[in-house]
Amino acid sequence: MQVQPRPPRRAPAIFIVLLVLFSALPAGAAEKMRLRVDDYQIDAELNPHGHKIAARAKVTFTALEDLSVAVFELHNGLRVTKVLDAAGKPLTAERVTQDSTIRVQLPNGLTKDAASSLTFEYEGTLDSADDSPVQGLKLASIGDDTTYLLYAGRWFPVNAYGFNRFTSTINVTVPAHMVVIGSGQGSVGTTVTPKKVTAGALPTKTFTFVSSKPSFPGTIIAGTFQEFKSTDAGLDLHVFFKPVHQTLGAMYAETAVKEYTYYITLYGPLPTNVINVVEIPDDTVPAAWAPQIAAISSRGITERVNYRLLANTLAHQWWGVSVSPESRDSWWLQDGFARYSEARYVESAAGPAGLEEVVKDMSVGALAYDTVPLSSVGKLDLFSPEFQSLVTDKGAMILHMLRWVMGDQKYDQTMRTFFSKYAGQSGSLEDFRKIAEQNYGDQLTWFFSQWLDSTGAPEFKTKYTVYRLGNNKGFRVVGQISQDLDLFRMPVALKIDTNGKTEVRRIEVVGTNSPFSIETFGKPRHIVVDPDNRVLKNSTEIKMRASIMRGQSLVQQSDLAGALSEFNKALEVNKNSSLAHYRIAEVFFLQRNYQAAANAYRESLNGDGEPRWTEVWSHVQLGKIFDITGQRERATNEYRQALQTNDNTQGAQDEARKYLQKPFEQQKTSDSGSGL
Repeated sequence: MQVQPRPPRRAPAIFIVLLVLFSALPAGAAEKMRLRVDDYQIDAELNPHGHKIAARAKVTFTALEDLSVAVFELHNGLRVTKVLDAAGKPLTAERVTQDSTIRVQLPNGLTKDAASSLTFEYEGTLDSADDSPVQGLKLASIGDDTTYLLYAGRWFPVNAYGFNRFTSTINVTVPAHMVVIGSGQGSVGTTVTPKKVTAGALPTKTFTFVSSKPSFPGTIIAGTFQEFKSTDAGLDLHVFFKPVHQTLGAMYAETAVKEYTYYITLYGPLPTNVINVVEIPDDTVPAAWAPQIAAISSRGITERVNYRLLANTLAHQWWGVSVSPESRDSWWLQDGFARYSEARYVESAAGPAGLEEVVKDMSVGALAYDTVPLSSVGKLDLFSPEFQSLVTDKGAMILHMLRWVMGDQKYDQTMRTFFSKYAGQSGSLEDFRKIAEQNYGDQLTWFFSQWLDSTGAPEFKTKYTVYRLGNNKGFRVVGQISQDLDLFRMPVALKIDTNGKTEVRRIEVVGTNSPFSIETFGKPRHIVVDPDNRVLKNSTEIKMRASIMRGQSLVQQSDLAGALSEFNKALEVNKNSSLAHYRIAEVFFLQRNYQAAANAYRESLNGDGEPRWTEVWSHVQLGKIFDITGQRERATNEYRQALQTNDNTQGAQDEARKYLQKPFEQQKTSDSGSGL
């Protein structure tokens, strides 16, 4: 998949938990490929001021079975005016808006393995999410400031989204003042001045992008940008930011070079050294990727570099662009791999503590919707929160645990081998498993079966007795680790804090009860199972945060009653949770129930203070409520208290200063305003 769907509103440290909150095409709609698109030749003329596109796309394809009808996905906002066969004869095409498809009748049919071509001429207006192939999610938009035509937006006839790799030549004509960013070898034509001067007619330029290696090069971004270049570490890096963020371009370029070179060290080089980091508007996904493109939203570009979001997006150059999933069931080999690549970079940049925070976030996502085995995830809608939670976070946790089982050296060798062997093509779980077992030196069927074919996670408990050994030889701890999954098997670390040094042992946990006997020199004081979170496990904190995560998805789906139910479940686990109270306050704010919202924000301030940003944003939100209800003095007091926290999470300080100068006014479309 080429987009990172809109995340729930959370603190930046967990900003890129990839949760999609929108319905999608029917499950399995693109799973079985009946034809394979080999190449596109696309000519598109954009009218940004009118939000219009006029395009011609020649699609060369091969039949994978006998065909009488060729089916392609196409944005419902686009009207097909003509379809021609390989000989230039017009064909009949049927538009099916329910699944955003165009069905073309092939009068003479096409036998298996035969190649042919179709040429589509089409036009339309793209400026809203109304006709998007993913309900409620804007993936294609043409405008004066910025135009983005994401591959996921199906702005050209698409087959087997995310699976069918293809080559392409894409020509995009835009007003001459705009810059166009695309995948492949790029070139720019000369400026063309209209022969007849008419109202609105502007000089134009045509940008050409040639992608000669099969991948997913269908994303186009155009607009006015400030460009920053870097050739550090041998890269040909370009950062395209809007003028408002021009002072941040150099910092993001420096960070992108560090992350890109880290991944080269971890996995191996890509066939190209070109990468374009591009800013896209906030009205679409928080991040998107395509060959040579890492796009991040304006909201994600902050003075404190959002290096996690950037790291995840860049990682898709390896996992997605180069190695893509063979089927929907193996989608985690793309998004889960990119998510754990992000975690690895955080570990290198922020150390074990940074990795621990990412692992906690991934654990929440992995267990928030753990009702379907990951191996059967293809039954879910591609853009459902369940699908995204499982393929992204549970997929990443599987890699985290595999690294623990194999050891760093064998795990890293597995990842490098898998990348090098399947670069430029699709891979499957079976392909990955074979390489992992070869490097491990033994079968790993038990591991993959447990974490892919089953649901749930253990909740560890220990009981033990300490014995003093004679002749000043120390102590023996005899006990057992218990958990409730009968078929469970994993190595688990056991940390014993003593009045001397800390002892760590690796215990093989099998079944519901696993005995252990450990000798220590110092007297044991405390025992912790899996202290470094190497194993996906349940806990009261995970359950609480999973409820909050599900609640946030329901808010985005406008199911506020369901969201409140989930947030209250979180409070049942921890009645002092500042985050749960804050989320409840957001719902009341959306409902314009300002007294209930104010009460909940106060409860958040009086809670456990986790995460820290709940304090500053509760004050900001209370200030807004007082402004709305005509209590300006009380509002300014709250904004000042927000400033005193010195916490600028998601621009909180800027928000407080803004409303100190001018009172907050409720918009027609209400929102919580925090952006978290």
